[in-house]
Amino acid sequence: MSSIKALRARKVLDSRGNPTIEVDIITDGLFRAAAPSGASCGEHEAVSFPKSVDECVSEVKDGIAKRIVGRHADVVEIDKLLREIDGTGNFSRIGGNPAVAISMAVAKAEASSKGIPLYAHVNKLLGSFGCKTKTGMPMPLGNVLGGGAHAVGGTNIQEFLVVSQGKTASESVFANAQVHKRVKEKLMGKYPGIAIGKGDEGAWVARVDDEEALEIVSSACSQVGDESGVSIKPGLDMAASELWDGKKKKYIYRGVERTNDEQIDFVLGLIEDYRLYYVEDPMEQNDFDGFARLTKKAHCLVCGDDLFVTNAARFSQGIKIKAANSILIKPNQIGTMSDMLMAVALAINNGYAAVVSHRSGETADDTIAHIAFGVGAQMIKTGAVGGERIAKLNELIRIEEGLYGN
Repeated sequence: MSSIKALRARKVLDSRGNPTIEVDIITDGLFRAAAPSGASCGEHEAVSFPKSVDECVSEVKDGIAKRIVGRHADVVEIDKLLREIDGTGNFSRIGGNPAVAISMAVAKAEASSKGIPLYAHVNKLLGSFGCKTKTGMPMPLGNVLGGGAHAVGGTNIQEFLVVSQGKTASESVFANAQVHKRVKEKLMGKYPGIAIGKGDEGAWVARVDDEEALEIVSSACSQVGDESGVSIKPGLDMAASELWDGKKKKYIYRGVERTNDEQIDFVLGLIEDYRLYYVEDPMEQNDFDGFARLTKKAHCLVCGDDLFVTNAARFSQGIKIKAANSILIKPNQIGTMSDMLMAVALAINNGYAAVVSHRSGETADDTIAHIAFGVGAQMIKTGAVGGERIAKLNELIRIEEGLYGN
């Protein structure tokens, strides 16, 4: 196992033009990772930057680096050290983003020292957390139309998603991109006078209502699916916490207020009417019971993002009452590779689907492609277009090529 000779940190831009942190771990080579950030963040996730990015970067360079340099590139041990240095439960002292950038870079260094790809190392680490599973190519889940916290002037619902189930990663990735193009064509054809923009994740933004948006996306899925021979299905990220009014105890849409029961019925109606494959965060982030009631009746994947925040302790609460049947996995929500893999192990061992995800403010870092393949995730949620999104998708294609020589 290689020793860490140096740790460097710097402030870099994310895809929204906001500052984030990038870390280099130097052993016998240089291993780099950068942390993303979210727009709609769960209230229970790790604190990304408790101080300014500049202050956090300085602390990594001037303080944390001194504790890490000279140690072995052992991600589990470094993750324990990061938790010890921080001393809080949510990285509210050193920051989840600095922690996860260090953790991912160390994982890359450790994989290299063992002479194996990062995804293979991730798979072995998962086994060490009590989950023996095979690697596997995830289906790409991409955002093609949206609004909410990701785009001003769009739909109430945050993300209208598509998932392609092709025979290869390449086939699926290109099918999602084609649906993205077809959605624009449909918007321009149906509403020639309206402005069409793009949100944080590259999805189209237009002033249409939610059900009209679903009609457009569902139609685009069917058309591209027929043309390509790839099964393509629609999904939603409702980001319901962004719609929840805690004082009124209601979900507030444009001109419509819904109680918990009405929200459940509304979501179930959308699932049935549009044959949705996947619905993320259909209830607000503390409504475990609402998630459980909806999941019991829904015939699709119901995914907890803000509900679970990649946190094994919160996830355990949900498992007890069968709240959701899948979990979104975001490394920077929890702060370390080890903590993330604990949540993945808990999911797989309890029959939940794992969906590895980007954030709305992304970088060109492709680590999550290796995580998704390494844990055999059912899906990887990382957009359909845009340089910081296709960095992950193209890496999946490369992984597949290396495996099968396609």
